[in-house]
Amino acid sequence: MVKIGVIGLGKMGCAIARRMRFKGINVSGWTRSGRTPEGINTFENLETLVEKNDILILSLFDDAAVTNILDALLRFDLKGIQIIDTSTVSPQILIERADQLYDKGAIFVDAPISGGPELVENGTCGIFIGGDDFSAERAAGHLSPISQRIFHVGPLGTGMVMKTINNSMVQIYVSGLTELIPLAKKAGLPLKTALDILCTGPAGLPVVRDRIPKILGDDDTVGFTNSGTAKDNDVFRKILHHFDMRSPMLEGFDRQRAFSEKMGLAERDPAEVIRAAYDVSEAT
Repeated sequence: MVKIGVIGLGKMGCAIARRMRFKGINVSGWTRSGRTPEGINTFENLETLVEKNDILILSLFDDAAVTNILDALLRFDLKGIQIIDTSTVSPQILIERADQLYDKGAIFVDAPISGGPELVENGTCGIFIGGDDFSAERAAGHLSPISQRIFHVGPLGTGMVMKTINNSMVQIYVSGLTELIPLAKKAGLPLKTALDILCTGPAGLPVVRDRIPKILGDDDTVGFTNSGTAKDNDVFRKILHHFDMRSPMLEGFDRQRAFSEKMGLAERDPAEVIRAAYDVSEAT
């Protein structure tokens, strides 16, 4: 049986490991912090994780973390090991180390995940794979327990480009809704009425429809935090800059970071920013 090791056991990494375990996969994990989440078999050091597994799935927070781990992995024998980077980070980190990873015998792809931990655990997230045909096909097989919505979009790095386009559209939509929803409050239109009409029509979007209970305050669980979304926004704008592009709309979303922090919602679900914008009748 193939053995899978997850590097990084934050919310997403834990969701990946739990989904894999639920589907009967032999999965273990390791994290730089030494965190040992309940129900997930962990190893004390990275070297042991590499020795004991055939597939390494990276689920790390930012560019610095992925850089650190990839450089650490290059110290080991990686012959036959597939590295699947699901992190939302600059694709250049992996591209710049491609030759070194190849020389170590590794098979590697970028495969960022679209959707929060709840979609991973439900098996409904989207996965965009960038890599050569052989590596992508093999990675898709190993990631299939997480989702059937897996797309091989092109060569190494294009997985993250596709996520940039996909998730940027979500950020732009939410930014627009946060800007316009105060109009409903000022006109005396109930928030639930506005959301129900919006989400059942052509202007609706599942990411908002599925969060209506969170927006209305009926569900206070946190799928993904505003601080994490802001970090992703930084990555998306960095990728655009790499291609000599910019997006004023993404820059507008970034300006909402101050509103989120002012309202004390940095570590809360983005749905709560929509409700806060409605409640205060103004958004920055």
